[in-house]
Amino acid sequence: MDQRSDHMENVCGYLMKYTNLVTGWQYRFFVLNNEAGLLEYFVNEQSRNQKPRGTLHLAGAVISPSDEDSHTFTVNAASGEQYKLRATDAKERQHWVSRLQICTQHHTEAIGKNNPPLKSRSFSLASQGSGNSPGSQRRPSQNAISLFNVGHSKLQSMGKRTQLQPDHLVEVREMMSHAEGHQRDLIKCIECLPASGHLTSLDQDLLMLKATSMATMNCLNDCFHILQLQHASHQKGSLPSGTTIEWLEPKLPLPNHYKNGGDQNFAPEQNKPVAVREEPSISESGLLTREPEEINAEDEVEDICDNKEDDLGAVEEQRSVILHLLSQLKLGMDLTRVVLPTFILEKRSLLEMYADFMSHPDLFISITNGTTAEERMIRFVEYYLTSFHEGRKGAIAKKPYNPIIGETFHCSWRMPKSNVASSMTTSSSSQAIPDHASLPEPLNQVESDCYTVRFVAEQVSHHPPVSGFYAECAERKMCVNAHVWTKSKFLGMSIGVTMVGEGILSLLEHGEEYTFSLPCAYARSILTVPWVELGGKVNVNCAKTGYSASITFHTKPFYGGKLHRVTAEVKHNTSNTVVCRVQGEWNSVLEFTYSNGDTKYVDLTKLSVTKKRVRPLEKQGPFESRRLWKNVTESLRDSEIDKATEHKRALEERQRSEERHRAETGTPWQTKYFSKEGEGWVYCDALWKTIPVTQPTE
Repeated sequence: MDQRSDHMENVCGYLMKYTNLVTGWQYRFFVLNNEAGLLEYFVNEQSRNQKPRGTLHLAGAVISPSDEDSHTFTVNAASGEQYKLRATDAKERQHWVSRLQICTQHHTEAIGKNNPPLKSRSFSLASQGSGNSPGSQRRPSQNAISLFNVGHSKLQSMGKRTQLQPDHLVEVREMMSHAEGHQRDLIKCIECLPASGHLTSLDQDLLMLKATSMATMNCLNDCFHILQLQHASHQKGSLPSGTTIEWLEPKLPLPNHYKNGGDQNFAPEQNKPVAVREEPSISESGLLTREPEEINAEDEVEDICDNKEDDLGAVEEQRSVILHLLSQLKLGMDLTRVVLPTFILEKRSLLEMYADFMSHPDLFISITNGTTAEERMIRFVEYYLTSFHEGRKGAIAKKPYNPIIGETFHCSWRMPKSNVASSMTTSSSSQAIPDHASLPEPLNQVESDCYTVRFVAEQVSHHPPVSGFYAECAERKMCVNAHVWTKSKFLGMSIGVTMVGEGILSLLEHGEEYTFSLPCAYARSILTVPWVELGGKVNVNCAKTGYSASITFHTKPFYGGKLHRVTAEVKHNTSNTVVCRVQGEWNSVLEFTYSNGDTKYVDLTKLSVTKKRVRPLEKQGPFESRRLWKNVTESLRDSEIDKATEHKRALEERQRSEERHRAETGTPWQTKYFSKEGEGWVYCDALWKTIPVTQPTE
């Protein structure tokens, strides 16, 4: 008896079914027949003894809860037919979805064991130029099916043999080569279709066929690789120690017009090469000298750059590129080395995005003004929770540029002292710190009414991709140092980014250090309108004071729930007392509830954002982010995707060639502002290295 038999119960009830734009949603009575693996529906419950109005075979189907609300879900059958359904509430949707998924898995596995042929939807492309009607062009064809049934009987007979011989691997390789040839012919036929008409090369069904055929061939190649490893292990008796069998990178070549998101080349003029000015190499431009630069504050001006990221057009136009990219990815695949299409890029570097965490310098500076350790920890949590919303430049999720190794970003903020919340009475808190190497020339009398927060970031490693960033307010004797390794993984219809690393906030006036980490980020609904949410648990600790904070960024649950929800608790560890609780949304309103019963609300949409100050491009070094990515940014701003792609490719190729040169000559990479200490990266001229840490008594 099947182990899941207790869960294989028949389910019936009313659901709303979407018919079309005219009819809309209609109540229908649905019956899940687990024994037959069918989902049937009737006009109402009284007519269930009659012939059903519709039937879906669940073997090979995909059951998908919808992102649009907590009630809707879809059933996508292997035949290509789809039911869009809506339950009365989230709990009922969960019940239907779980039962449908159990039934689907049971019958899909049964088909895999028995090997009966599955009906598949495909298209006949041979007659695309014969003037047939659209209906005849869309009739089912055996061409696509035969593509993946090459040598089926031979493979079955091979599976019955007890040992895999070398000539059998040769047979398999020949069959796969034959299948790859058919697959290439299929792709060529689809791409040769006209760009307009009844059946076009941009037809969504054909794009999906192209994507799934590519994914199938990649999977077969991976399986063949595993067979080769197993055969080698039989010959040697065992696999060498340390050998692992893992999924490989895609082996089928990516067509040129898909690389980096280039447009499809239907028209001849689109194939013209884009002229790109050659960037000088490091050796030519004298960048082998990695001495820190002196940043003159007088050169910095208030930032007027406003690269809004609200354009959905490119995402819609490049749907075929996204489908093709998805066909080459596997669940859990590391995306670090995957070249993503250019049109999904933000118009800024990841290093500059880290700087936007400091968009509320008044909240940052006010941390050290707390009169007690408890107040300082709560202020840090408030600053931390308000630092993420400004990092997003629009509602649509886009990816910042991957920094080039050695790339740097500098900026600063000036904050009037009167705007910083203060509870301190000591006069020493506002004294400037002289003779600090990272500070600019002394500020003039007018600027002395402002605190200055300085920021520097550097890409310290390429593989793995690690960024170091540092910010300080020397007048308040406080600084923060962090290093982050971004690890991206493909999760199906979303992409997850884990921020591996640690940050340390140092309050030198109090002799306190606050260690913290960063949450994970997720790009959801990458095939429609991609959006960002944060998720995961973050801990903040101050060993000296014994205060800690636990912050949880909640991802949207399977059904119901709010987006972007965050909760936090600030606790005194010695007494195990919770002194503050926080709840709300990290991009909207936060509610702070204190142990004395007081409540404070922070509306992030109304918080003033202080513009950073940056030097003009002509005064920046060649490896500073904005100057380095200038051509890519300008091309994206002008919607010239091809040109942006070429500029981006030139930068990446230059980085690869210089990396090869260093490997050949045995030359280690020299960082500029950060040095490796243990497992982390530390700013070379951090405040705590030049200013003695005070030990105040409270």
